[in-house]
Amino acid sequence: MVEKIADNKASARKEPYVFDLPKVNDNRGNLSFLENKKELPFVMQRAYWVYDVPGGQYRGGHAYRTQQEVIIALSGSFDVILHDGEREQTFHLNRSHKALYVPAMTWRALENFSTNSVCLVLSSGTYNEEEYIYNFEEFCRLPKHQTSDNKHNTNIEFATVNAQKSKIDDCLLMQLPIVRDRRGSITAVNSLVEVPFELPRIFFVYDIPSGESRGTHAHRYCHQVLIAVSGSFEVVLNDGSGERTVTLNRPTQGLHIPPGIWATQQNYSSGAICLVLCSHKYDEQGDYIRQYSDFEIFKLNIKE
Repeated sequence: MVEKIADNKASARKEPYVFDLPKVNDNRGNLSFLENKKELPFVMQRAYWVYDVPGGQYRGGHAYRTQQEVIIALSGSFDVILHDGEREQTFHLNRSHKALYVPAMTWRALENFSTNSVCLVLSSGTYNEEEYIYNFEEFCRLPKHQTSDNKHNTNIEFATVNAQKSKIDDCLLMQLPIVRDRRGSITAVNSLVEVPFELPRIFFVYDIPSGESRGTHAHRYCHQVLIAVSGSFEVVLNDGSGERTVTLNRPTQGLHIPPGIWATQQNYSSGAICLVLCSHKYDEQGDYIRQYSDFEIFKLNIKE
């Protein structure tokens, strides 16, 4: 069952608000997702996650000139303090299927993190130091509507992969960047920089019961990067002729799975959260292969 999304017209609204994410209820764990210009009111250019935050720490304390954000508590809870130059609002996030839209030119800070919290932030722009405003008095003096120079390339252009020829050796572990300080750690990926594709879709799996497995399918053309942003799990990779198991257990490591690989996630630890970055939007009929017998036929029909 997929819960309907609440009124999500942030592109026409300039104030922050909380909205419901789609939530696919499943006995094997819940799944929520966001796609550009659907659940997200902008084209996602960057995703980052904040973790290992000591209790009582304060993060943020800045504004972006043109970038919009969506903030989600993947695990635990925290408060988001927003200020538009005239009034302050506090939003308490503590559900994985709830998201907070933050418009550009909004001063924001994060505080009151619970133990083992993970904060996911999706942004309309790639990292740009010139976007940041760190002085609150300067922020209050600036006009609240500024023009973005970010140019979004919505065409997915990267090396074409023949999914029928993909091998398990093509599945690569990626070491993602990390910024550590006493307030916690941040790992960020930018579209077409740390990941080899744009980011039209992102989803995450959470509330996974012990002993369950997920995935168990292949894609015809979608690339994915899987990250254990909390806890750990195994990914069993199968190319039709061989099998390999990879353990993901840190938020700074991603597993790039090209199309044409049958993948299953298993042995989730307690509290595990699997974050997945996708190269394409959801296409059940055209992209997914759900039956292993169909996958075997697909891999056998190699076009030379």
